[in-house]
Amino acid sequence: MDLEGVPKGDIEVTEKKEKTDALGWLRAVGLALLVTVLWSSSWVIIKFGLEELPPVTFSGLRYTIAAVILLGVIASRVDLRVSVRSQRRDWWAQITIYGIVFVAVTQGAQFVGLALLEAITVSMLLNLTPMVVLVLGVFLLRERPASTQIAWIVLSVIGVFLYFHPVSLAGAEMLGLLVVVCGVIANAFSSIIGRAINREKRAPSVVVTGMSMAIGSALLLLAGLLLEGPVAISPLSWFYILWLSVVNTAFAFTLWNKAMQTLRAIDTTLINSTMLPQIVVLSILFLGEMPDVLDWIGLILIGLSVAAVQISQARKASEEDG
Repeated sequence: MDLEGVPKGDIEVTEKKEKTDALGWLRAVGLALLVTVLWSSSWVIIKFGLEELPPVTFSGLRYTIAAVILLGVIASRVDLRVSVRSQRRDWWAQITIYGIVFVAVTQGAQFVGLALLEAITVSMLLNLTPMVVLVLGVFLLRERPASTQIAWIVLSVIGVFLYFHPVSLAGAEMLGLLVVVCGVIANAFSSIIGRAINREKRAPSVVVTGMSMAIGSALLLLAGLLLEGPVAISPLSWFYILWLSVVNTAFAFTLWNKAMQTLRAIDTTLINSTMLPQIVVLSILFLGEMPDVLDWIGLILIGLSVAAVQISQARKASEEDG
């Protein structure tokens, strides 16, 4: 016995467990950060690929191949196959809508937007999704935002105004802006739909993702064939497609789920918030996109406000779960 009346062996076991838990948490943080780097690099790779590939076909190929990989994972495990077969019609209806909104519309809009606008602009707009979700929640879920959240929304609007001031968009850029705004709204709706599906916990996340992605990507690929026609794909473009599908989608998704087993909601929120500055840096280095002073101020205001709203939502979710 030590001076505090606690066996020394118990103290050593406790210290060892705490050290193991800390190392596990650090490993999970490292994995999650790696995933955000992969996802951020997607924007640069997509811009390179769009030099040859039409956007809808490009996005359709990326997510179709990723869906095939995830479907292979599902087919290889008995528990996942059973989960798919046991779902009712209402679940399949939700998954179909989710796949259409999140994959076909949101991802298709992202690729089209990147074909018409700078990567930083598209990323900045899509980062506004949590703000749009808050606003939609007022009308769809009757969830009233806290006064601090309203203040952050106002700050993000100011950031957008500064980023686009003075407004001088050409015809193609204006079309790109409208497409991305539609993508942001679709992304916000998909967040609400996805939250509702995952809250029920009727199927593992890999089943939800694999099935919804299969439906959405099939529609994207079909739309690409109808709107853009058959395209010749060079070996380099196939490399872009396969890298995005295998590494930045299927592999990154697997790593993200592994990290989520350890990290809290607030941890993942903070890690996710690093993507906007990562995309800005990568766009400057590889795409030559250099924001001016007002752009920088706008981006900082938007990044801070979105991160603050996400952190407040993560804390609220943790309190409700706890």
